[in-house]
Amino acid sequence: MEPRIDLMANALGAKIAKRIYNVALAIQQSPLPQTLQDLVMLRASQINGCGFCVDYHTKDAAAAGESAVRLHLVAAWRESTVFTEAERAALALTEEGTRLADTHHGVSDQTWARVREHYDEDQVVALVSLIALINANNRLNVIVRNPGGSYEPGMFAAMAD
Repeated sequence: MEPRIDLMANALGAKIAKRIYNVALAIQQSPLPQTLQDLVMLRASQINGCGFCVDYHTKDAAAAGESAVRLHLVAAWRESTVFTEAERAALALTEEGTRLADTHHGVSDQTWARVREHYDEDQVVALVSLIALINANNRLNVIVRNPGGSYEPGMFAAMAD
């Protein structure tokens, strides 16, 4: 599978990618735990069928020390015992925020209430922003057909301002 276009080889594409990366850095530096960020990005990427992002976030999470068991079970988190209640709330929000077209209700009040039980204001802002950003990244990569398999942890670090 070959990408339809190399966004990074295009001046405008590279400029946009750098801005997106810097938004991701702001979220990464938030008080939202990095472990949770990795799980959220992986789950949204699985739902959206983004091979590049599944590769990216699986490898980054593993490099940061996330267990193989949790990485394998994130796709079946409801039927797994390895996630905390706070992580479950965030994963539910991720799924509902990613699958907006699947329901006319969007994010349920029940899911929102569970998230608010576990996360403070800054963490909620970071979580909502992260879900929106990973969905945008998934769409970019799926549209241009960026395949998974070539990501190396840290390969985008030079994009930071």
